[in-house]
Amino acid sequence: MVLFLKFLFYIYKDLTLYYFIFNFHAMSLKNLHTLLVVLFVMASTTHSFAQVTTSSITGIVTDDSGEVLIGATVVATHTPSGTVYGTTTRDDGRFTLPNLRVGGPYTVEASYVGFENQKFEEIQLQLAQKLNIEFVLKSTAVELGGVVITGKLDPILNSERTGAETNIDRQTIERLPTISRAARDYYRLTPSADGNSFGGRNNKMNNFTLDGSIFNNPFGLDAATPGSQSDAQPVSLDAIEQVQVNIAPYDVTQAGFTGAAVNAVTKSGTNEFTGTVFGFFRNDGMTGSKISGEDIFVPNLQHFQTGF
Repeated sequence: MVLFLKFLFYIYKDLTLYYFIFNFHAMSLKNLHTLLVVLFVMASTTHSFAQVTTSSITGIVTDDSGEVLIGATVVATHTPSGTVYGTTTRDDGRFTLPNLRVGGPYTVEASYVGFENQKFEEIQLQLAQKLNIEFVLKSTAVELGGVVITGKLDPILNSERTGAETNIDRQTIERLPTISRAARDYYRLTPSADGNSFGGRNNKMNNFTLDGSIFNNPFGLDAATPGSQSDAQPVSLDAIEQVQVNIAPYDVTQAGFTGAAVNAVTKSGTNEFTGTVFGFFRNDGMTGSKISGEDIFVPNLQHFQTGF
């Protein structure tokens, strides 16, 4: 049904453009204005399918009696880079910190005049996650000893998760082994995945995005991503920060697939200089020489690849 609607949309768009080119001289000013509005709406609709590349933090700030605090300051600090995001609570005591870079760790602190600050540390943000944090500030009128409040959020049982999805963070990519140095080695963490196939669907039915841009193979001849004819990866595995695999997202902004929506974001800089080096070696000694006890021909094979 979705593919049929898209087909009708593109036919309508082409007919509209044809009408605009060949009937421009006979078009009144009113009709021209109406046509331009229609074209603008269609262009806006086309761009609405971009994938999310950031995360966000939402929540509420109250006092120890349950009353909301209006105008409280909430600051989130990205520890590796020192980037600071700040906002204040609204009339209902709630706040929103949008467009946060994925990963972490983050330190999130709330403060209000006459109340003790409350801080949450070591917070890791997943791609497209909307993390909810509730602050309860205590009045400084009561003398208290040193109190350290730390919070730990479960990345799996999260009320903000919408649909079946798998998040693959940088720590997972660095710790798990890979045979082909390809992202598909990590897609297998998704229960319904088999390489680039999800839920038994052909890999061309997926929608791959990199930093919010569609990254599919435009020709559709062999595999789903560019560079597949030479068995090359479209982007280095060392450049990827996180990968999100959505099988059945409850989100109208994610469309154009019947297998999975694979959304990847690349690394962003920190205040420390780092780098990676890799090597891949294979020869005929790693190939079997018998089948059911019978000797088979093993060609001379040697492959050695390095990079940094």
